[in-house]
Amino acid sequence: MSIEVTHFNDPGCPFGYSASPALAVLRWRYADQLEWRLATIGLTERSEQYVERGYTPEMMARSAVTFRRYGMPFSTAPRPRVAATGRACRAIVATRLAFPDREVAAFRALQRAWFTTTLLLDEDEAIAAVLDAVPSLDAAAVVAHLDDIEVTAAYERDRAEARTAAGGPTDFQGKAAATDGPVRYTAPSLILRRDGQSLEAGGFQTIEAYDVIVANLDPTLERRPPAPTAAAALQHFADGLTTQEVAAVMGDAPDRMAAEGELIDLVAAGIASRTAAGDDALWMARAGAAA
Repeated sequence: MSIEVTHFNDPGCPFGYSASPALAVLRWRYADQLEWRLATIGLTERSEQYVERGYTPEMMARSAVTFRRYGMPFSTAPRPRVAATGRACRAIVATRLAFPDREVAAFRALQRAWFTTTLLLDEDEAIAAVLDAVPSLDAAAVVAHLDDIEVTAAYERDRAEARTAAGGPTDFQGKAAATDGPVRYTAPSLILRRDGQSLEAGGFQTIEAYDVIVANLDPTLERRPPAPTAAAALQHFADGLTTQEVAAVMGDAPDRMAAEGELIDLVAAGIASRTAAGDDALWMARAGAAA
């Protein structure tokens, strides 16, 4: 029996994005023994909400320098203005309803674009441009349905569920927030469930925290060792990984320099592709290429 994982996240949260290496390890280590469900938080519906809190494009660009320490790609180019996250969350939900197998890929693409480009991702044209690069996804169809009744209802269910953290473990640890009323889960909170038992890893956590929860819920699971090569890591993640994600999947003490060296060799050999992203890249295995 698999462990159910509810994953609360928002494409515009730098903590939710910076936890990607740990989440990649969790997916590698337990594969289909974990059954994931993404619930979008919807941090802001209007850009004015950020402005009212004192956010500016310069401040948000400067914060990228701080978050680089976690290893994910960032750009320090300021946007023309701050952008709300709700529209991008709707795009993730619309993808879930129309192309369910592409939901995670759409979410990750929007995350990367949020932190490595200056696109205003509360505008439909910008969202379409990002999703158009996601394989096997009809970006125009997704954007055309952002305001459909079904998408709105599903998105509001996500938002409501994300705002049920009051009095729970995440709230107890000081990892919840109440920026718009109800106490909500911060990104990237995980709730893992099995046989009626539920354990939370609220907010930004390490892979060790996630692993302890899995071990307590089901110590009979197969726990895969680190990926032996960068090529093996890329083969497992068809939609690509960043350098830090590859390094994390390859070892408990990630060696980013060694991982990047292997990745460069794979690109030189035609086995992988490299797409620039901020101060780093997205690496993908080439279809049909022998590792």
